[in-house]
Amino acid sequence: MKLNQRHTSTLYGIILFLCFLPFISPAIALALGIMLSFLGLKYENAAKYTAFSLQASIVLMGFGMNLTQVINTSKVGFVDTAISVVFVMTCGLLLGKFLKIDSKISLLISAGTAICGGSAIAAVAPVIRAKNAQISFALVVVFILNAIALLIFPGIGHYFHLSQETFGYWAAIAIHDTSSVVGAGATYGAKALEIATTVKLIRALWIIPLSLVVAFSQKDKTAGKIKFPWFIGLFIMSILLAYWLPGFAKTFSHLHWLGQRGMVVALFLIGANISFSEAKKAGYKSFVLGILLWLLIGLGSFIMLTSKF
Repeated sequence: MKLNQRHTSTLYGIILFLCFLPFISPAIALALGIMLSFLGLKYENAAKYTAFSLQASIVLMGFGMNLTQVINTSKVGFVDTAISVVFVMTCGLLLGKFLKIDSKISLLISAGTAICGGSAIAAVAPVIRAKNAQISFALVVVFILNAIALLIFPGIGHYFHLSQETFGYWAAIAIHDTSSVVGAGATYGAKALEIATTVKLIRALWIIPLSLVVAFSQKDKTAGKIKFPWFIGLFIMSILLAYWLPGFAKTFSHLHWLGQRGMVVALFLIGANISFSEAKKAGYKSFVLGILLWLLIGLGSFIMLTSKF
C-alpha cells in the first residue's frame, strides 16, 4: 500500500485521536500499529515521539497512585525483581555461549529480558560500544516478544483466575518492556495496573547496577557513559506530590487519566515502529535465546507467585 507522507500523517492523526477514546484498549492500539507497519505505512517522525510518550505517560500515571500501596508493593517486589534479574542475566549469558551468539547481542537481549526491554538495551549498548546492527537485533527480538506478551498475558491470567495482585506482580517480572507491562496491567484491571507499574519501575532501577557491573567488567574503561532513565525520578515525584497535596486530588485524577490514554498512544507507536525486515536479519538463534529466556522468566515467576499468593 502506497501513501504519501501527508496522507500517512493524517491516518496516524486519526488513530492517535481514537487512542483517547475508551473503546481503544492497549492491545487494540498495539495491533493497529503492527498492522500499519506490516502494510508499510510508516510515518517518518513517529519513532522520535515514541519514547517521550511512553515516559511522559508513566510520569502522569504516578499522580493516581497511592504512596502507602507503593511502599508495601516495593517491599515485596524488590526481592522478587532482584532474584529474577540475576537469574535471567546468568542464564542469558550461558545460553548465548552455548548457542554461539555474538556476545554483545547476547548481553543486550539478556539485559532487555532481565530488566526493562528497550530501556535496558539503550542503557547498556553505549557501555559495551555495541554496533547499530547489534542493538537493532536485540531490540527486534525484545519488541516482538513484548507484543506477544501484551496480547496473551491477560488471557492467561483470566484462564488461571489470577488475582489482580498476582497478575500485577507476574506481568511486572515476566514481561520485558515497561510499555507492555503497563499495557497488560491496564487490560487486566486497575489494581493490576498499579502493582505492575510500581514493581516494573523497581525492576527498571536495576539498569544502574547492571550498567556499572558491565562497565567495570570491560577491559576498556573508556566505554560509553551510563544513562539514567530520568522518568523514574519524575514518576516518584508525581506519586509524592499526589500524597503531599491531597487538595488537588481532582486535578491529579485527570493527569492520571491522561497518562493512561497516553500509554495507549505509546503502544500504538511502538507497534508502528516494528521493522519486519530487521526481524529477518536478527537470525533465528537470537530469537531462540530471547524465547528461551522469556519462557524461563515467565514460567519461573508464574510458579513462584502462584505458590506465594
